[in-house]
Amino acid sequence: MSEVTRVYAGRLAGMVVRGPDTDVIGRVRDVIVNVRPAHHTSRVLGVVVEMTNKRRIFLPMLRIGTIEPQEINLVSGSVSLRSFKPRAGEVAVLGEIIGSKVHVDDPELDHLHSKPLEIADIEIERTRTRDWAISRVAVIGERPKFGRRPDLHTIPWNHVHGLYAGGTGLPDEAAELLAEFEDMRPADVATVLYRLPENQRVSVASELDDERLADVLQEMSEDRQAELLETLDIERAADVLEEMDPDDAADLLGELDEAKADVLLELMDPEESAPVRRLMSFSPDTVGALMTPEPLILSPQTTVAEALALARNPDLPTSLASMVFVVRPPTATPTGKYLGCVHLQKMLREPPSSLVSGILDPDLPPLYADDSQETAARFFATYNLVCGPVLDDDGHLLGAVAVDDLLDHLLPDDWRDAGIRPHDHKRKEA
Repeated sequence: MSEVTRVYAGRLAGMVVRGPDTDVIGRVRDVIVNVRPAHHTSRVLGVVVEMTNKRRIFLPMLRIGTIEPQEINLVSGSVSLRSFKPRAGEVAVLGEIIGSKVHVDDPELDHLHSKPLEIADIEIERTRTRDWAISRVAVIGERPKFGRRPDLHTIPWNHVHGLYAGGTGLPDEAAELLAEFEDMRPADVATVLYRLPENQRVSVASELDDERLADVLQEMSEDRQAELLETLDIERAADVLEEMDPDDAADLLGELDEAKADVLLELMDPEESAPVRRLMSFSPDTVGALMTPEPLILSPQTTVAEALALARNPDLPTSLASMVFVVRPPTATPTGKYLGCVHLQKMLREPPSSLVSGILDPDLPPLYADDSQETAARFFATYNLVCGPVLDDDGHLLGAVAVDDLLDHLLPDDWRDAGIRPHDHKRKEA
């Protein structure tokens, strides 16, 4: 069956959703979108799936591998089983958009201008970045009498007006702000968030999904991270910590009261809390406290093509994508014997069928967990790298340290709050 890259949301209703193992997870009951003003991309956030036990859960679009004519297949079996609850800035296509009234200004359909039109369906399309976005809207003009079928018109999304981040009608301020956040970097969202009045900041943060809030928290100073985390209920706080990088979660927990940090660690999934606990065991001024336990770790039998495919993961920070680390099994940290590393540039110059074990750089000296931050800085300056392996004394890979994490700790504690040019008031943004 051919993969679908463009489909009307109404066609997805009732469609079976299968996991990577082909087991049925449930059926689609709605499609959730983020509505932006005309000339901005309005993204499809995910689908609401009703499981066999009648619980409705949310599946992000990036978890979807393929949409086929009869079913949807997931790329990952890891899904959140929490009941779906809509947030501000999230609009349900079937439940809220279809049937609502809009107006259009499509120059090819000028006879529809200034007329209220009813939305019949929303067309969504996969983009080059594998996101999904609203592309066109099917609308109905005046409904005919005596049961005749109405005339349908398909309008490009940028010519449709009257839909807002809060749904239809008048714009909702919080929803519009959340919609703007969709196209912003997490660091810029963090800056905007802290310019808001405290009550609005807390309200908006509570409407961000766990993954997005985790990304934003990681771009704040640790004091502000702790301050915002304290406004969440204890279970939500644990969920957000699970979505953070382990090194950032460990730093944040270190800012909290010890008793509360222990409670949060207990509430976290054991697989997510284990690496955080390990990082918290290292002295704060050592490489061990800076490293991430989740770099690109491969077995010797991995091909260059497979390694490059993993490095393309858009969720992987650029620094960590620059290098792969090859070990004997097990490949989960702490790994088996560390064999060496391969830089991304070297893999790009090798045949795709080559094994990474044949192009190792075994001579690059590693960092050790008890090395100081100054040692790490000298390492990066000496070898012109942005990522380096961290080993224990027995030659097992514990993780990797990235230069951005090192700089974060070498700069003053409040550097994120002060901005890039804290003392330059004359220079304006282009």
